[in-house]
Amino acid sequence: MGGRVNLLLVLVVVASVLYRTAAETYTVGGQLNWREPPNTTAYSTWAAAITFRVGDTLVFNFATGSHDVALVTKDDFDGCDSSNPITLITTGPANYELNSTGEHYFFCAVDGHCNQGQKFSISVSASSNESPASPPPPSSGGTTPSPPPPPSSGGTTPSPPPPPSSAPPLAAATFSVVFMSFATAFLW
Repeated sequence: MGGRVNLLLVLVVVASVLYRTAAETYTVGGQLNWREPPNTTAYSTWAAAITFRVGDTLVFNFATGSHDVALVTKDDFDGCDSSNPITLITTGPANYELNSTGEHYFFCAVDGHCNQGQKFSISVSASSNESPASPPPPSSGGTTPSPPPPPSSGGTTPSPPPPPSSAPPLAAATFSVVFMSFATAFLW
C-alpha cells in the first residue's frame, strides 16, 4: 500500500511540472480585446502583469478592417511609425506565436490608434524547457544592429493564423489522464 501512495505522489508531482511548462495563450487586452483603449496605459498595464515565454501565443481579437496588428522596432513603436513594420497582420482575429526571446513591440497601425494607446511592448523569456540563448557578440563598429528585414513573399500581409483552439493545453490533458489513471489504480 505504501508503494502505491509513493508512486501516486511522484506521478502527481511530474504531472504538475508538465502542466507548468505548457505554452500559454493570452487574449491581448483581456476583456478589452484589441480595440481603441479607454486610456493610453490599458495595454501596457495588461502586459506588465504577465510573464511571456517563447511558445506562448497572443490572440488579437478584432474585426478585419477596423484594426490591425503591426510588429515594429522600438524606434517605430516610440514614434507610432507604421511605415516599415516587421510584420503586419490585417485579418482578424489574429494569433501571433512568440518564437524568440527579447523585446517585442506591437501596435495598431490604423491611423491614430497607436497614439491613442492601442500599443504595448513585452519582454519574452526562454520557455521553461529550453535554455536561454547566449547573448550576441559585442559589435565592433559601435552601431546598433538593424532590425530583421521584412518578409520577401511579395506582400506585407501574412496569411491569417488559425483560430485559437478551445481544447485544453496538452499538459493539462496529460495531468488529468495521469491523475485519473492512478486514482483508479489506487482505489481498485
